[in-house]
Amino acid sequence: MDEQKEKILQSIKATAKEGKLSCTAARKIASDNDVPPKVVGDICDELKIKIKACELGCF
Repeated sequence: MDEQKEKILQSIKATAKEGKLSCTAARKIASDNDVPPKVVGDICDELKIKIKACELGCF
């Protein structure tokens, strides 16, 4: 696993509550790590974390 993916993974784990992550938080993690939202969505899928309250249909 590369360093950037590990950093994103840790951010998701720290932010997700009860196996869920808000769309706003997911987009912020993507922005903070300069990656497309799909990268965060794919990692959430791997971790079995659901994106909730998606505003833009990104996930």
